[in-house]
Amino acid sequence: MTSVTHQGVAFEVDAEGFLADPSRYSPEWVDYVREMEDIDELTDDHLEVLGLLRGYYETHRRPPRVRDMAEVTGFKLKYIYELFPSGPGKGACRMAGLPKPEGCA
Repeated sequence: MTSVTHQGVAFEVDAEGFLADPSRYSPEWVDYVREMEDIDELTDDHLEVLGLLRGYYETHRRPPRVRDMAEVTGFKLKYIYELFPSGPGKGACRMAGLPKPEGCA
């Protein structure tokens, strides 16, 4: 594990930049990943996906499948990939403070 600091808040992350402890999720974490992802501004659509991911993880202890994300939000898969340039598995899950999904390259 390594530590990163953003806006005065330190976070422990794994080798791929995922938050080591999902309970440390915070607005500072979201902003840190937003900058890493080169996203200029978070929209309501970003926040909807992040909320879905966090809620699903709290219930199931794993992130939802990408197709389920699309079905629940009503967003096309292509649009979700546009929202999160490194993809819903890496970018969205990382921003939501979740562990790296299984099978995610």
